[in-house]
Amino acid sequence: MQNYLIRNIVVVNEGRTTVQDVWIKDHRIEKIAPNITISGNYTEINGEGKHLLPGVIDDQVHFREPGLTHKATIYSEARAAVAGGTTSFMEMPNTKPAALTQELLEDKYTIAQHHSLANYSFFMGAANDNVEEILKTNAKKESVCGVKIFMGSSTGNMLVDNYLTLETVFSNSELLIATHCEDEKIIRANMEAFQREKGDRLTAADHPLIRDVEACFESSLVAIQFAQKHNARLHILHISTARELQLFSNMLPLAEKRITAEVCVHHLHFTADDYAQYGNLIKCNPAIKAPENKTALWQGLLDDRLDIIATDHAPHTWEEKQLPYLQAPSGVPLVQHSLLLMLEYVKKGNITLEKVVEKMSHAPAICFQIKERGFLREGYYADCVIVDLQHQTNVNKENIHYKCAWSPFEGHTFPAAVTHTFVSGHLAYADGVFNENVLGQRLAFSR
Repeated sequence: MQNYLIRNIVVVNEGRTTVQDVWIKDHRIEKIAPNITISGNYTEINGEGKHLLPGVIDDQVHFREPGLTHKATIYSEARAAVAGGTTSFMEMPNTKPAALTQELLEDKYTIAQHHSLANYSFFMGAANDNVEEILKTNAKKESVCGVKIFMGSSTGNMLVDNYLTLETVFSNSELLIATHCEDEKIIRANMEAFQREKGDRLTAADHPLIRDVEACFESSLVAIQFAQKHNARLHILHISTARELQLFSNMLPLAEKRITAEVCVHHLHFTADDYAQYGNLIKCNPAIKAPENKTALWQGLLDDRLDIIATDHAPHTWEEKQLPYLQAPSGVPLVQHSLLLMLEYVKKGNITLEKVVEKMSHAPAICFQIKERGFLREGYYADCVIVDLQHQTNVNKENIHYKCAWSPFEGHTFPAAVTHTFVSGHLAYADGVFNENVLGQRLAFSR
């Protein structure tokens, strides 16, 4: 294992920004201090003028393996993540087959063990009829990130609308319960009304009116009622509406919250006005909505009602996205560019660099109780990323690493660059070149 000394770099960690040397040895951060002197074999990196951040922890991605590998694989998307400064991911269960049994769940861990350049964890999936399998995950609470429930809306057989199932899971799960909250009855009623009016003339611009604010709010409210009734640990994914913000609080420190919320980068960046330009390319669930929602989400993020920034990275092929609205699948590939996008908002003055680190690295580690990651601390795993805020990144076909080979940011120039990414002390990516000699590790949780 190679050791590294990063000299004179601006370390951004736990609300503080200081110029330090950082000594990385045998997977971990050995020392952070000014003017470190060491002996032996090591590689020195000049960090002058650059920033060192904890690696991003993305708590919601879809890497499509097994069964949908024409869209993406754990190998391809983990590489893309690392190129963008994301060192750990938590992947969703709605693959083919869906991760609805312990055996299928462990199959995904085995794939990642052999192919993932980033650290990894996988959610156990919920369906109306697999409660016994879900509750077996209690025995793995130190090695599985959580249980994922599609409450009210889903693809495939993962819609959980049986209240007895929900009662049982919320009252018995010892793991964090992550929910996708959209009310299927409201969505179906809206869809029927729009189809009566417009038939096959529906477009992506209709998407936020079909999957509307009411559908999100009603489903999130139900999830919170279940969690409060049973004192369950609930994390609601991809909040997309201003109205839902009234359901969340900033009165407690994150470590003490029983109910937390995530916002995704596309809901912070795009609005319904952008369907005219992007069409189905930004069709996703929950939908990107009217501009006032984006404004409210930013406010909720900055005042800590929203706890985590993630991506819901969900690649589909270019050909699939060119289909008519009703046939085009929902989802956007984002994991390679999430940190760069947030650094752009730092440059614009919307958010501080310290707050980006808090929401993309510290908060996921706290929320999921991840062991020894998410912070730049002596003794912790060296998951860290060097960024250059004076260098630009132009997104083009040649540097998009997703298997689907497209991005809504193609042609865009970010005013920052990811130059180095360390995963558990291994320099996995440097100046556009991958080193795949050492793979990522399975995340561990202190529960």
